Amino acid sequence: MSRNSFRKPINPRRKQKKSWFNPFALLEQKLDISGLVGDNVPVKLVPPFLYAAFLAMIYIWSNHQAENTIRKIDQLQQEVEDIRADVTTLEAEYMFSSKQSEVAKKIEVLGIFEIEEPPQRIVLEK
Repeated sequence: MSRNSFRKPINPRRKQKKSWFNPFALLEQKLDISGLVGDNVPVKLVPPFLYAAFLAMIYIWSNHQAENTIRKIDQLQQEVEDIRADVTTLEAEYMFSSKQSEVAKKIEVLGIFEIEEPPQRIVLEK
């Protein structure tokens, strides 16, 4: 008989290269998924489907977090507007109460009256 010239003989001493880490192959080895889903479903499609489902969950969580952040920002902006309105009101009250006529009304209770004559300058001769 002639030898097979198409295929190279396998050398049992030669080590096979290990490919990079494949989590789907590990899942397939550790878990017997075909028992859960049956033999009619291609088991090789289950890990990519789970991966896509995981990415969808991350996407949904990310959108949820973004919406919560937007709600917090809107709430804080409303609080800032309220505080700004309060500050403006307090500044207006302070400016009104520091007018000369308002101060004069407040100190009348203490018995101090506003001088109606202009002040006089005292000049000393040398």
